[in-house]
Amino acid sequence: MAHAMRNYMEDVVKHTLKLILPDLDVCKCEICQMDMMAYALNHLPPKYVVTPEGELYSKLAELMQQSEVDAEVALIEAAKVVSKNPRHDRKKG
Repeated sequence: MAHAMRNYMEDVVKHTLKLILPDLDVCKCEICQMDMMAYALNHLPPKYVVTPEGELYSKLAELMQQSEVDAEVALIEAAKVVSKNPRHDRKKG
């Protein structure tokens, strides 16, 4: 059985951004979303896991709630930073 290593926080940040993005008063283009996720991930501790395929989430339930709260806080800060310094073409954003 193959094993994989991943940073669980990437999944948490992506999921959390989808939940809070509609309520954020920021550009929602792909570039800004990626910048917000990168900013948040650079300000959160990684949570690497190594599990057989199919078991990735079964062992992480206890991490999920606090990780989502931490991700939301980091993403709100990221939205402030990215909206002040967008990298996209402002005409397209």
